[in-house]
Amino acid sequence: MVAGWFTQDSGEEDFRLLGTRCTACSSVFFPREDSYCRNPACAGGGLAEVQLSKRGRVWSYTDGRYRPPAPYVSDPAAEWKPYALLAVELEAERMVVLGQAVPGVTVAELAVGMEVEVVPGVLNEDAGTVWTTWHWRPVETAS
Repeated sequence: MVAGWFTQDSGEEDFRLLGTRCTACSSVFFPREDSYCRNPACAGGGLAEVQLSKRGRVWSYTDGRYRPPAPYVSDPAAEWKPYALLAVELEAERMVVLGQAVPGVTVAELAVGMEVEVVPGVLNEDAGTVWTTWHWRPVETAS
């Protein structure tokens, strides 16, 4: 299944973020770019879809202590639980990608330089639809 920003063919081990690579300068972009090379030093080339690295290292992190704005959905009557937000450096792509930690991982369990991996997550669901996203999971707690 391709959902624009990520792909998941047959399970969690196949889950990857999708970006694009310029065929002229090899710059990689996420979110993906389908129109032009965003590198100001490049005259442009074709753009090819690429799967980004599955693992990266925590570059920075913080805790979200507020209800996030749309498209995130939260029930104002439900108890609010803070979430950890990570900036993860993908070394091969020379970029930093933001995302939430998997539910249950707090900032107390994170450290700059820690290895994490991208896994599928659920943004929201109702009777007919499940909106998916990605989460970062510390490799040490991966099961």
